[in-house]
Amino acid sequence: MEEAQIVELQGRAVDGTEPNSTKGIHLSNQPQAPPRFKHYKWWIRVMIYIFFLVAGQSTATLLGRLYYDKGGNSKWMATFVQSAGFPILLPLLFFFSPPTKSITSSNPIASSIARQPKTSTLVFLYVALGLLLTGDNMMYSYGLLYLPVSTYSLLCATQLAFNAVFSFFLNSQKFTPLILNSLILLTISAAHLAVNADSENTSTVSKGKYAIGFLCTVGASAAYSLYLSLVQLSFQKVIKRETFSTVLDMQIYPSFVATCGCIVGLFASGEWKSLSKEMKEYQEGQVSYLMTLIWTAVTWQISSIGLLGLVFEVSSLFSNVISTVALPVVPILAVIFFHDKMDAVKVVAMLLAIWGFLSYIYQHYLDHSESKVKKENSNEVSVALAEV
Repeated sequence: MEEAQIVELQGRAVDGTEPNSTKGIHLSNQPQAPPRFKHYKWWIRVMIYIFFLVAGQSTATLLGRLYYDKGGNSKWMATFVQSAGFPILLPLLFFFSPPTKSITSSNPIASSIARQPKTSTLVFLYVALGLLLTGDNMMYSYGLLYLPVSTYSLLCATQLAFNAVFSFFLNSQKFTPLILNSLILLTISAAHLAVNADSENTSTVSKGKYAIGFLCTVGASAAYSLYLSLVQLSFQKVIKRETFSTVLDMQIYPSFVATCGCIVGLFASGEWKSLSKEMKEYQEGQVSYLMTLIWTAVTWQISSIGLLGLVFEVSSLFSNVISTVALPVVPILAVIFFHDKMDAVKVVAMLLAIWGFLSYIYQHYLDHSESKVKKENSNEVSVALAEV
């Protein structure tokens, strides 16, 4: 009987028919919620994560640009605030941490599935992801410093293309004509911006710095796509637990490592010596300087929770697709608040990126419909076998 239960549980964990709604630990002697109710709960969680991601990312990007426009000049400080807000998540971590004793004592099968990985493995994982996050945040800081917000946001859409490639090799993501169409459109969108740099208002930024900002933003998009694919792989192969606390762990501990890396960089570069002067000379005042940094840190954490939540519930590629929803929002807000130019090149690049985004969304809809049909067929087969 135990062998049959183990096979059933493993089959559910491997079966990707419904995103994570059937991947948790289900004991045969516990009442099950109606499938339709569980499906609605999954959609509610996904919609909450989507709101966190889009709202947090848009606000954090605009605040990051505001920091530079009003007199901020420290790249390491701009990098620091992207990960330093993790302490606000600690109360949630304590609240949502499951009591391991109740899991392990209720059923030995559940205990074997929910077993924690080795501490040394987790330390290595969090340190590696944290260092990758530090380099990624630094490249994003350079991109935001040297590029207009609208150009920066449109270039960030290329992370979807990078993520598709990494997902293919690391997460067994299938390439379909619609996904390939999405990748081609996003590549053309970025290329439009690359070959039309002269159309930008770069009177205060040299072409060399513009090129650095362009390359750093594209490089950061590639690094962040690798980060998301590795996070998804870690959930599947290392963490192997399906709780909200695992999402918090994956955000808090790498962010702690990234923050420590930023502090080392801040002191090693000598930028810490100019922070006091920078705050005093900030155009909006010292209080505004502090509030800009604090709320930038908070909104990046909100965005990261939404991003990792979507990785947890669906996939790294889907989370990257949703992050591009903010793509038409940020450039429009940048035109209003920062007076960026919205010329024909940017409009075409934005439309191509939105087309690429919709192309992938439609592919996800087709995949979900197909998996739903497969699940219904498998349930019918199970019922028929049970009756026999």
